[in-house]
Amino acid sequence: MITVIFSNIFKLLIIFLVAYSGGLLVKYGLTRVNYTRKVNHFCLFFIPAFIDKVFVYSDSVMVWVGEAFFAFFSFIIFIKPVREAISIIGTAFSSFDRPEDRPYTLLWFFTQQVAGYLVLMPAMEIFDKYQMMNLLSIPILIGTFGDGLAEPVGVRFGKCRYMTCAIFTKRKYIRTLEGSLTVFISSILITAFFYPFFNAAQFIALIITLPITMTLVEAFAPHTWDNPLMSLIGFANIFLIKQYM
Repeated sequence: MITVIFSNIFKLLIIFLVAYSGGLLVKYGLTRVNYTRKVNHFCLFFIPAFIDKVFVYSDSVMVWVGEAFFAFFSFIIFIKPVREAISIIGTAFSSFDRPEDRPYTLLWFFTQQVAGYLVLMPAMEIFDKYQMMNLLSIPILIGTFGDGLAEPVGVRFGKCRYMTCAIFTKRKYIRTLEGSLTVFISSILITAFFYPFFNAAQFIALIITLPITMTLVEAFAPHTWDNPLMSLIGFANIFLIKQYM
């Protein structure tokens, strides 16, 4: 359990330092929050993966409880009274606080992460049962790279815009076809990388269906909620093809 504690402390510390650095860049007008937010997005994937290679431990119920506690704590420190009272926390918060998301920034971020865990945990059980754990990475990587790059690409190069909804509000949000194309291309490249894990028929079916479904989900999912929905549909798509073809 001590290893789990140290591991999660390091994860939170490094992720916070990245967020604080991004917040400074936003604060002084050196970059847009749309970009620093996606840097945070990548760090939430890569930093835990790297730290877990350094602090190696076995999964257990207590490990899950410990990690859930640290994840909850990482959200609590960003609530309004805390971030207004402690400037460094407020600066770190500004690295992912898009003006168009206010006042729902933290609520959307928290609910998206909870939904992500609720999708991932049963998927891990099912994929482990059918000896498919290595295939869990496909939707996760598409969400990390495809969705992670879609917004910066859309902000920088997006010309063809369309609207999407959001939970808890009737406000509409802009997405771009250029961003959606980024998801589509990323899906093809990542799926192709996993070719050795499928037979020919399975791979053809997957390379045809998965990029399209992941792109459509990202396009029409509620604002900020695309990642858990992409994971859900991606896991289901892979499972059905792998088991029934």
